[in-house]
Amino acid sequence: MKQWYVTPLFLLFLLPGLAQVRFYDAVDFPLLGKINDSTETRYERLPASLKGISRQPVWELGKNTSGLALRFRTNSTSIAAKWKVLNDYSMNHMTATGIKGLDLYAWTNGKWQFVNSARPGGKSNQQTIISHMAAGEREYLLYLPLYDGVVGLQVGVDSTAFIGKPLLQLPSTQNPVVCYGTSITQGGCATRPGMSYTSILERKLNREVINLGFSGNGRLDYEIAELMARRTDAGLFILDFIPNVTLEEVQGRTATFIRKLRAHNPEIPILMVESIIFPHSLFDQQMFNTVTDKNKALRKEYELLRKTDRNIYYLSAATLIGTDGEPTVDGIHLTDLGFLRFSDALQQVVRRIIR
Repeated sequence: MKQWYVTPLFLLFLLPGLAQVRFYDAVDFPLLGKINDSTETRYERLPASLKGISRQPVWELGKNTSGLALRFRTNSTSIAAKWKVLNDYSMNHMTATGIKGLDLYAWTNGKWQFVNSARPGGKSNQQTIISHMAAGEREYLLYLPLYDGVVGLQVGVDSTAFIGKPLLQLPSTQNPVVCYGTSITQGGCATRPGMSYTSILERKLNREVINLGFSGNGRLDYEIAELMARRTDAGLFILDFIPNVTLEEVQGRTATFIRKLRAHNPEIPILMVESIIFPHSLFDQQMFNTVTDKNKALRKEYELLRKTDRNIYYLSAATLIGTDGEPTVDGIHLTDLGFLRFSDALQQVVRRIIR
């Protein structure tokens, strides 16, 4: 009686999807977007030293990976990812891909070009992001989730392909832009991680942008100012906190927050940004009055600070998202259209400040 033996090569022929992708732990590749590396785990935004010091909501939001991005290069014709998220959050006004998915860009023709996103299915995920690409080595940028944490990440490439650290030092990590703010800064409600305004700005400037947006909690916490102040290599501080603070907090905390920023950074430019005029406030008069009163108060704070600090700049809400009322999902949080408009307006001012 004849016996048949299945060799590994024959098995590979029969099952073309098997053993064609090899996964590599992402810890081997550089990560953009961290204020420093002293975090409890790799994939989070606040240093361990703030545990028990920051308000609990701020600390927990610091474990969201908004603005963090992996850099690598490979000659693979396909790219996959395995990732596990911390909480498996869901919201009724934001896509799962934006909350807990991944977003891949490639450097081509002198710019970062969107490749595809990895859509999540739960806490543990595995997705082929792109396949059937022409052979050739490319550099990639992989954005992590906006509103969830990551507890494990692997990048998959063809089993015969090379994967390694990037050769291009882009986006540049020299003199990063550090953004502090609210849910809008964090990325609510972009459809995918690469469409938050900080991520768009990072690609447009080709410079690292550090996202310190805390949903509902951009409330001028002084320890965050002190944390930012320790980045004495920053090229610019952007402050976009108005939607989360009261009128009294604008008047009582803004100057102190900025003084703490200035403790080690007397020359680093600071850009103060008004709140967008929420489209639904055209009808909700209470909301309109609240936002405009806080913007006016911020302007007064700026004018007082500007008398003694010529490196403080101001961006009014007039041109941030347009006037057609279309760029939000709920009257407040931005869609991709809103984030594109916001980043375009921001970029014009930023380029004038940090030429």
